Amino acid sequence: MAVKNQPIVVIKRTAAHSGHHGGAWKVAYADFVTAMMALFIVLWLMGSSEKVRQAVAGYFNDPKGTASLLGTTMSGSPVEVAQTDENRKRLEALKKKLEDEIKAKKELAKLAKQIEITITPEGLRIELLEGKNGTFYQSGSARLSRNGQELLALLAAELKTLPNNLLIEGHTDAAPYSTNADYSNWELSADRANAARRLLQQDGVRSNQVTQVRGYADQMLRVKNNPYDPSNRRITILVQNSANGAPPPAIAHANVVDGPSNPAPARPKP
Repeated sequence: MAVKNQPIVVIKRTAAHSGHHGGAWKVAYADFVTAMMALFIVLWLMGSSEKVRQAVAGYFNDPKGTASLLGTTMSGSPVEVAQTDENRKRLEALKKKLEDEIKAKKELAKLAKQIEITITPEGLRIELLEGKNGTFYQSGSARLSRNGQELLALLAAELKTLPNNLLIEGHTDAAPYSTNADYSNWELSADRANAARRLLQQDGVRSNQVTQVRGYADQMLRVKNNPYDPSNRRITILVQNSANGAPPPAIAHANVVDGPSNPAPARPKP
């Protein structure tokens, strides 16, 4: 009897194909982009100046302490990273000339200890430090005293000849100005800075030369361990660095915080 051949049935099982390939490629791609970014940073640093490399290295060691080296101060103002020799010599000559002129004036010579002129990475910083009973401004007011007017007129005569931009800051101590919330140390510091700006411009400083006017109240104390020290009440005029001695481009006056044309009546500080 013949044996009937049975058909051979082969069953192939195929794995189901998912609708996507998973997210593994995204991780690999992110690693690739990160590596490329690190490469570009290294190449940029290799082509940068020594000062920039020191500033970047200093930032990772002390981010806050090296802000001025990177071109930004704690006040947020942009500054020149590199100061040209020509510009520095100009600022040093201006510093000496101002100091000599102040000493030559009898009334101002007495206030020499309350006028500090220093060269910083941002430029030439001129600080007018108030005394206990007021020196450059009438006590508790934004009105300039006779000494304040005379000193600012002297400064204007020199600053108006420079191509450098100017930045003016007003500061107070931590003593509350008054119990009236409508006028506080914020308004007083801004009004004093603006009063200085108006007088400088009246005496010849160009209208677009002052690029910023700021009022800080007691937020940037000069004597941090004594918030009530009179020298915390001060006006700062910063002669900013300029590139290669050329006049910096004009900045819109939207940055200028203008105060009232007639400052608020004097209110004695407690």
